[in-house]
Amino acid sequence: LGNNLRGDFHMVEVNPELVRRHESNVVKGNADFNRTIDRSKPYMFHIANEVKKRNMPSEIALLPFIESAYVTKARSHVGASGLWQFMPATGRHYGLEQTALYDGRHDVYASTDAALNYLEYLYGLFGDWSLALAAYNWGEGNVARAVKRTESQGLLPTYENLKMPQETRNYAPKLLAWRNIVSNPAAFGINIPKIEDDEYFEALNVTTPIDTAQAARLAGISQEEFNRLNPGFNLPVFIPTAKRKMLLPKNAVNHFV
Repeated sequence: LGNNLRGDFHMVEVNPELVRRHESNVVKGNADFNRTIDRSKPYMFHIANEVKKRNMPSEIALLPFIESAYVTKARSHVGASGLWQFMPATGRHYGLEQTALYDGRHDVYASTDAALNYLEYLYGLFGDWSLALAAYNWGEGNVARAVKRTESQGLLPTYENLKMPQETRNYAPKLLAWRNIVSNPAAFGINIPKIEDDEYFEALNVTTPIDTAQAARLAGISQEEFNRLNPGFNLPVFIPTAKRKMLLPKNAVNHFV
């Protein structure tokens, strides 16, 4: 899965018995696992690189595996959406515009930046990556209150000691299960599809609105490939703003320009 990632795994395991359970679930669903890895291919190097730039643990780059299975427009029953499963209000708070035309939560480039900003903020708040992940899943207010309750009982506010819902209790262990399998697939009898150790796409500043079919034609790629890299738009048109990027496969950029 790329040396870019494996060298920087350093989260401490929490709830090991749950981690073991999730490992066996992932291994049982081997075909799903491979499909998810395949879906991650265009985005994984970029996300791992952004995580690395910020000196965050590499495990964070695996979060979309458990949030959305790398489905760019995944929606949850509670209204979270995109690779990083932003709720509408949190998305807006982190600069992800949501209009009839465009949903920044589906924009791979913008939502990755927003998610990492949010996770850095949560880590700053709790000083512990597993608690930052709990807050990402359950909300910072809930975790802050759980920390206070735990401390008032004279206990250390660790992931294991916090009283939290089942989903949150399983959240970091599920990520750690993925981490362990990605770290050493052979130990789990799994073969991971190859992900290139190189940026798949380039982010371009495009200054005029352009029909997406025309953009794909100019880049010499299929409309499907264009949409896979630019899933933020709800209509077949790319509308630029100061911060918005058009993503194109690296080998199509010169053709397009």
